[in-house]
Amino acid sequence: MKYRRLGRSGLKVSEIALGSWLTYGGYTEDQAATACIDQAYELGINFFDTANVYRRGEAEKVVGKALAKYPRESYVLATKAFWPMGEGPNDRGLSRKHIIEQVNASLKRLNVDYIDLWQCHRYDQETPLDETLRAIDDLITQGKILYAGVSEWKASQIADALHTADKLLLDRIVSNQPQYSMLERYIEPEIIPLSEREGVGQVVWSPLAQGMLTGKYKQGEAHPAGSRAAVEDKAVSGTIQRFFTAENFAKVERLQTVAERKACSLAQLAIAWILRQPNVSAAIVGASRPEQVVENVKALDVVLSAGDLEEIEAILTQQRA
Repeated sequence: MKYRRLGRSGLKVSEIALGSWLTYGGYTEDQAATACIDQAYELGINFFDTANVYRRGEAEKVVGKALAKYPRESYVLATKAFWPMGEGPNDRGLSRKHIIEQVNASLKRLNVDYIDLWQCHRYDQETPLDETLRAIDDLITQGKILYAGVSEWKASQIADALHTADKLLLDRIVSNQPQYSMLERYIEPEIIPLSEREGVGQVVWSPLAQGMLTGKYKQGEAHPAGSRAAVEDKAVSGTIQRFFTAENFAKVERLQTVAERKACSLAQLAIAWILRQPNVSAAIVGASRPEQVVENVKALDVVLSAGDLEEIEAILTQQRA
């Protein structure tokens, strides 16, 4: 396993992180989820990401129970809050009340004394930014969380958070969790340059574009049984459908040729491409079977030359290689 610093912090995280969105706490049987976590830990993955909203706390319980057998100092545990956890007016967002209550609830579900990385799951337009940052700073001072990050914040919002923290002498955020893949590159123009200057590392989710970059989906063909796209829950399959365009299928076909030449899978090529980016601290992968974890970790052995990167860029921008 290879490790990188989480942004400008001194915390070292594995380049591959194991996530629990759409997998643990209901979508995947607890026994299988535990097997995946055990396999990840055995391979040197020390970074495990979850959130309070994943199956309304059930994913946190599964992750916490699976990791309980290992020394607490040997892994980095990340969770988040923002989305509704109840029907009340204060059961959502990034108010001081909701943050404090949800961190305490996450600690109980995870059965740990502290959370390594606590993240704002989205930006809250209804709460003053300084209120959110002061609450986070207090939790860091109390030792309930060690580092703070955000997820899916705009460049301007990240910049405001950093400026406000500096002005008020508060702990700075050290990470951002955006969607990033060969087919979703919106963070490249503004967020990555800002983050490089300010020491914010990217912990990217969906590096395989919800499975599109595995090559298992074919244009005009039925989705493989058991695949994410085949799941009838529209909240799940709907996130994948937007990648199913003729242009993307054409890109995947050409990328598959590159992968074959590199003697790796398309998924491994896609993850290796993500990790070419120095500002990426880790790529979060999901897994419902231990062998998927093994295959994803093999991406760390894929070396992309300057020529490979040029060819891939030509494919992604629909240029002639």
